[in-house]
Amino acid sequence: MRTVLIAEDSPAMSRALEDNFTMKGYNVKTVRDGEQALSVALADRPDMIILDIMLPKANGFEVCSRIRDKKVDTPIIMLSAKDQDSDIIMGLNLGADDYVTKPFSIRQLLARVEALLRRTERSGQSLYWFGDFILDVGKKRLTAYGNEVPLSPSEFKVLLLLVRKQGAVLTREEILRGAFGFTYFISEKNIDDLIKGIRSKIEPDLNEPVYIHIIGDIGFKFEPV
Repeated sequence: MRTVLIAEDSPAMSRALEDNFTMKGYNVKTVRDGEQALSVALADRPDMIILDIMLPKANGFEVCSRIRDKKVDTPIIMLSAKDQDSDIIMGLNLGADDYVTKPFSIRQLLARVEALLRRTERSGQSLYWFGDFILDVGKKRLTAYGNEVPLSPSEFKVLLLLVRKQGAVLTREEILRGAFGFTYFISEKNIDDLIKGIRSKIEPDLNEPVYIHIIGDIGFKFEPV
């Protein structure tokens, strides 16, 4: 049985989420503040974390960041009444996998959870090599000659997708869907910026890239070397 951790300080919302996830066959754990959320996430390692941003004691951004700092890769969906692009992108860059703004349909949230869990379970191969680089899916890090190459969580997701689909031309929309699932708060311009950041860290010469190629107006293709 999959376990979902729900960190939500509203008793009514927490109960509604608990009832619906329980009806779907999940083992549900609920907490009401950020400190409890972090403690349970690290100790129990649930299969999924539903994390409200506006939590007492430690907000959702802090909790998400500290979970990822501990190299815990449990999928995280953040909940918030805010719909500012900057807040959404901040959450994703801290390592959240998806973002849902209130009010929302619980059925839609359940669908997103199922989709995210399916993607996680299909991940398969855990190490990818290209050139002098090793992409470690389990540890969510990229290394070269044993040294870590710093990537933001969003950059890691995009690079992982490109590596897994190596040789295929991916449109910006395909990258957005493949790397971020239901999260449509990231635009095609954000995809361009993320790939620009990745290339600056892996390409030996930005004027003559060898790994990530721009294919006309269509999209991008990754070629291992």
